[in-house]
Amino acid sequence: MGKVEFIAMMAMLMAINALAIDIMLPGLQQIGASLGVTSENHRQYVISAYLMGFAISQLFYGPLSDRFGRRVPMFTGLVIYIISAIACVFVPSFTSLLLFRLLQGIGSAATRVITISVVRDVYGGRMMAEVMSLIMMVFMVVPVIAPGTGQAVMLFGNWHLIFIFMAAIASAVLVWVYIRLPETLDPADVRPFTLKSVARGFQIVLTNRVALCYTLASSFIFGALFGFINSAQQIYVGIYDLGVWFPVAFSAVAIMMAFSSFVNSRFVGRFGMRRLSHGALLAFMGINGLWLLLTLFGPQPTPFALYMLLFALAMFQFGWIGSNFNSLAMEPLGHVAGTASSVLGFMSTAGGGAIGALIGQAYDGTTLPLVAGFFVLSLIGLIFVLIAERGKLFQPHNKPV
Repeated sequence: MGKVEFIAMMAMLMAINALAIDIMLPGLQQIGASLGVTSENHRQYVISAYLMGFAISQLFYGPLSDRFGRRVPMFTGLVIYIISAIACVFVPSFTSLLLFRLLQGIGSAATRVITISVVRDVYGGRMMAEVMSLIMMVFMVVPVIAPGTGQAVMLFGNWHLIFIFMAAIASAVLVWVYIRLPETLDPADVRPFTLKSVARGFQIVLTNRVALCYTLASSFIFGALFGFINSAQQIYVGIYDLGVWFPVAFSAVAIMMAFSSFVNSRFVGRFGMRRLSHGALLAFMGINGLWLLLTLFGPQPTPFALYMLLFALAMFQFGWIGSNFNSLAMEPLGHVAGTASSVLGFMSTAGGGAIGALIGQAYDGTTLPLVAGFFVLSLIGLIFVLIAERGKLFQPHNKPV
């Protein structure tokens, strides 16, 4: 398999997860009305339930892939994802929908954990960061088109068609992976699937200062993103009254993130992961601080054009932070890549998802909970980066752990 096809395949596997989140956003209002959800904030549980299953199950896919290889656990996860999506079409209640969304997240976790493991099997160092940036660039195209796709799908029927569409896309990817992806786990790196070996793998990950701190930093930064995803429909439709134009505004920000990931892939080999991600984190914090001041003391609500400008600038920095922080966390853990990807993925998704849910549930008809969350979380992320780097930013080379 060539590099281009490899990147495209890994990006599509990652994108299945983003699709399951972002394609739902235009349908949340219709789902709530159809299944008798009275509170607008409770509709966000469709996202939260998925993220909960996605987070918890990551703990298992990594050790399984370190024992049985990357292919079989990947296929298993994709099948669970597809069956759960189809089951959502026939649910009689909101509770049962949340249950199957939980199961769908459990299946989708395989695509996240094992994709990163496969990339780490094949690449390392700055080359891994470059490839991950390109994967993230393609991956970020999904948030660009997913809300609009969800809106378009519902033109031909109701929200049930969204789940049929998800199942169809995942089925096509499953066939592609089955035919074209070889096993990438080095036989020398096979680990026994016992409680002792799994615990030892977790210990390796959790006692590595660099891996742990960059993962915690990612958790808080991703919490900001999940907070936006949870409340995006309410902000764009409830505050700014965009109606059917909501997917366009959502996509505009995602385009900035995709472009940022592409720029990162061009620069990371020259400047390194640390310099780019540390600079982006400081810029992210500065933009969010300015945004918070304008939200507190400026016109209410913040004019839409200004809101979009500040948000797009912040998300451009996010494109440099995400892939580099992930690569920095994985870099010292190549010998336990599957387990490492599980633990790091669980922490960043569970932590980020929980933080994002808190921000979403704090929505009060203004953008203040979101903007304040962005600023506070960027400060916390900076603290963990400073711990990882022993107080020194912009170091060009890997530091001893």
